[in-house]
Amino acid sequence: MGELRVSTDKGELDLPLIHRFLSTEAYWSHGIPQDTVARAIAGSLCFGGYVEGEGQVAFARVISDFATFAYLADVFVLPAHRGQGYSKQLMDAVFAHPQLQGLRRFMLATSDAHGLYARYGFTAPARPDRLMEVVRPDIYTASAA
Repeated sequence: MGELRVSTDKGELDLPLIHRFLSTEAYWSHGIPQDTVARAIAGSLCFGGYVEGEGQVAFARVISDFATFAYLADVFVLPAHRGQGYSKQLMDAVFAHPQLQGLRRFMLATSDAHGLYARYGFTAPARPDRLMEVVRPDIYTASAA
C-alpha cells in the first residue's frame, strides 16, 4: 500500500480525472458537465488524495459555512486503488480539517458506503420527518439534450 498524501490545494486537483469519474462512473452524477464540476470545486473545500508515481487517486469535497453546517459530497477512490485504506485516510483528513471542527450538523447521502461513514459518526437522520429536499436525478442528461 502506497502512502496517500491528502491536500486541499485546488491547484493540485486533476479536473479531467475528477470529471471523468463523476460523469461516467459515479451513480450520483452521471453525465455531469465539466463546467458544473469546476463550479462545484470552486465553491467547496476539496480534498485530493495522491499516491507518489500515480497522481490523484481519490477525491472528496465539502460544502460548508464553516461555522454550523457541512455537506460531504463526491467522495471517491479510483477503482484500481480501492481496498488499500485510502477512503479511511481521506475521511480522516476531512474530519481533522481545522475549518470543519465544532459543526452542529454534517450531512451526506450514500447508497453504498454506510460502513465507512458510520466510523465517523454518521447515522440515519434522527428526525427524517423534518428533512426535505428537491431532487432532480436527470438534470445532467436532460440539460444535454
